[in-house]
Amino acid sequence: MNKSISKKTVIISLMWKYLERGSVQGIALVISIVLARILAPDDFGVIIIITVFINISNVLIQSGFNLSLIQRNDITKDDYSSVFFINLIVTLIIYLLLFFTAPIIAKFYQNMQLVIIIRVMSIILFLGALNSVQLAVLINRMNFKSIFANNLISVVISGIVGISMARMGYGVWALVVQQLVNKGLVCLIMLISVDWLPTLTLSIERIKILFSFGWKILVSSLLDNVYREIHNLIVGKLYPASSLAFFNKGQEFPKFLVININSSIQEVMLPTYASLQSDLERLKKVVRLAIMLTSYVVFPLLIGLASSANHIVTVVLTDKWLSSIPFIRIYCLALIFHPVNMANSQAINAIGRSDIYLKVNIIKKGIAFVILAISIPFGIYSIAIGSIFSGIIFMVLNILPNKKLLNYGVFEQIKDIFPSLIISLLMGIIVYCINFLPYLGSKSSFLILPIQIMTGVIVYLGLSIIFKIESFDYLKSKLFSL
Repeated sequence: MNKSISKKTVIISLMWKYLERGSVQGIALVISIVLARILAPDDFGVIIIITVFINISNVLIQSGFNLSLIQRNDITKDDYSSVFFINLIVTLIIYLLLFFTAPIIAKFYQNMQLVIIIRVMSIILFLGALNSVQLAVLINRMNFKSIFANNLISVVISGIVGISMARMGYGVWALVVQQLVNKGLVCLIMLISVDWLPTLTLSIERIKILFSFGWKILVSSLLDNVYREIHNLIVGKLYPASSLAFFNKGQEFPKFLVININSSIQEVMLPTYASLQSDLERLKKVVRLAIMLTSYVVFPLLIGLASSANHIVTVVLTDKWLSSIPFIRIYCLALIFHPVNMANSQAINAIGRSDIYLKVNIIKKGIAFVILAISIPFGIYSIAIGSIFSGIIFMVLNILPNKKLLNYGVFEQIKDIFPSLIISLLMGIIVYCINFLPYLGSKSSFLILPIQIMTGVIVYLGLSIIFKIESFDYLKSKLFSL
């Protein structure tokens, strides 16, 4: 299958992807907020521990092969079927492993309720394996409209189920059933709507070819997820479930902004990168554009969130979640360079240098685990702060290979993102200072928060015009050309 992707297709796909992320993930966040207002932090702490094992298992099942299906230009129908059956076999093995080790996990965390919850929630692994290849088919076809519709229906219905159960007093089981219904509906809708079904084909030769690229991505993704999830495992072991909930909730808002915006661009751009892998000059231009645009959007959102976090938590989550405020601010800083990291990593993969991607990831995670080990004795806030240092190091290490591959090095990339960073910081300072205005200082968060948001938008756009920010001019020109 030869991939030839037009500019119009990229733009349309990007629009649908943004719509999917903005609406579907936005609705998911609203549902999470409603559940947080109903349920206790302890309920979320329990589910977070289990989600760690589910997420790591999903990496083993879906990473590597699925990315190979998207990245390679010579994919056949037999490849899709072969990956489908391999995913199911791996899923069965991992599910049985989790099923029989559930008592050990529960005993380690001194909560025997985890046994039944792990065994039930692990069913999600089968649901993810069933639709993972269908998702790759849609991405290869740049059919993000269907992905949007499938996810929108699933998140709304599962959210209604979860909220209803929470209000009826089912506690942590409301969260479990919500996730199962969500994944189950995605599978059912894709089965009906996607015109692809597996054939009884399992080509070991093709699996070997795909695995030659995919195993490096698998190991890298596993390192990423283990590093990310081990924080929750450690906090969940050393501190009460409520502390883990505050720690995790502090990551939720920054991750929602960064991951959804950045993933929207990168998921659309990966097939585009792959189609340009033989034209490195054009690939550099596309990567540069992706970095500048995502930075221009993400920087002010994160810095604005950090500046007004106290009022956001009070208005959105209620005062029972006030302990999550320091973590929100810390992770806004820790994730601020994530768009740069992802764009550089995707470019390396698109060129086909997954060997370099793996080497860089091993070095990054080695350094990050050292930082984590040093921070643990100093407490839960130190564990979070360590992520800031890791984020800066990750950015530099992700950029370095592209100095040689794309002639797009550290100083050039910093120069590209620096203007957006500076005006975002200036905006953040102004927004934060609103807290100290004599008249507003004593007012309700419900009054101060809208003022902070409006001020932030006006200041950021105003500074963009004054300093003639390139990304702003580009977005404005595209908007007026529609």
